Parts: sequence; C-alpha cells; structure tokens
Amino acid sequence: MFDFLEGYDILGAFWTTVQLTVYSAIGSLVWGTLLAAMRVSPVPLMRGFGTVYVNIVRNIPLTVIIVFTSLGLFQTLGVSLGAEDFTTINFRLAVLGLTAYTSAFVCEALRSGINTVPLGQVEAARAIGLNFTQTLRLVVLPQAFRSVVGPLTNVLIALTKNTTVAAAIGVAEAALLMREMIENEAQLLLISAIFAFGFLCLTLPTGLLLGWIAKKVAVKR
Repeated sequence: MFDFLEGYDILGAFWTTVQLTVYSAIGSLVWGTLLAAMRVSPVPLMRGFGTVYVNIVRNIPLTVIIVFTSLGLFQTLGVSLGAEDFTTINFRLAVLGLTAYTSAFVCEALRSGINTVPLGQVEAARAIGLNFTQTLRLVVLPQAFRSVVGPLTNVLIALTKNTTVAAAIGVAEAALLMREMIENEAQLLLISAIFAFGFLCLTLPTGLLLGWIAKKVAVKR
C-alpha cells in the first residue's frame, strides 16, 4: 500500500520545514520585539516606522513577499545573503520573507501584552531613574512576554503552516514534495493524509506544550 513512498525523502522534506520554522521564529521574535518597542516608543519617527511597517506588511499576501525575495532581491538586486548555491539562497530568502511577514504579527501580539502592564509600574520605574529602554527591558517586556505566550503560540503554529508557501520559490520542504508526489503518483487521498498527519505532528505537540507553559508563567494580577 505504501510502496509508492520509496524514493521520496519525506522525513528530509519535513526536516526542511522544521528548519524554516525555527529560523523564521527566532528572526520574527527578535524583529517583532524591536517593532513592538518602536510602536510604544516616545520618539515619533520610530513610532511611525513601526506603525507603517506593521500595517503594510501584514496586509500583503505572504506569497507576494516570498516571491519578491526571489525575483526582487535575488534575481534583480543580486542579494544572495552570503550563500553561493541556489538551494541555500532560496532557503535563506524564504526565511527572510517569513521573518519579515511573521514579525508584524509578533509585534501586535507583544504590544497587546505591553498594554496589560499597569501604568503605575512604568511610572515607578521612571521615578527611580530608569530611562525608556531600561524600563522596557527590565519591567515591561518580561511581564508582556509572560502574558502573550498563548497568542505567540498561535503565531508559531501559523508560521509552521505558512512555510508551505516557500515551495513557490523552490525550497524543498514538505509542500513541494507533496506536489511532486501528487503529480507522479495516483494516490491523492493517501498522500494528502500523510502530509496532513505530518503537519499535525508538528503543530499539535507545540500547541499543547506552549499552552501548558502559558498557564505556568501567566502573570497573576
């Protein structure tokens, strides 16, 4: 029944999906945190940049962003992100596109957590001489992260599923292999079920684990 699977590296394809997810998640968390800091910054220019970036990027389809990284950055501008072979270039460009897109949602989730921090704590931090950066780093962000583990979990799960868009620029992840198998084999339902199960194995444990962590670290008010 499963003889047709021979010759296809399904585990390798899902490993590429996991790598895309991990690298993009780290990049999105870093850039999204910086964007959130800009959105609450007292500097109008930084606040304006964060607002414009988030409102523009999250309203552009992810496919457009991913294709732009290949056609616009690489083929037109020659941006290769330090890679030489085509496979690595496409992988890094996909990570860049996923990071640019997902960070907008991380920013909004984190900004909602920042808004839950009582204003009195911020005023107390300023009263003892902390500047904006110190207040954000020592008082606000630690509490904000604890309160938005749930929303960030949803963003991470969405990111895992969004990695399938990387197939548009030839990244050899699960969706690209699935399309190839469907084209070559007369097993549409079985192939779809296999890959659906694979993504379920990636997202369900992640959601359960981070959901448990969210309950453990929730800020008691």
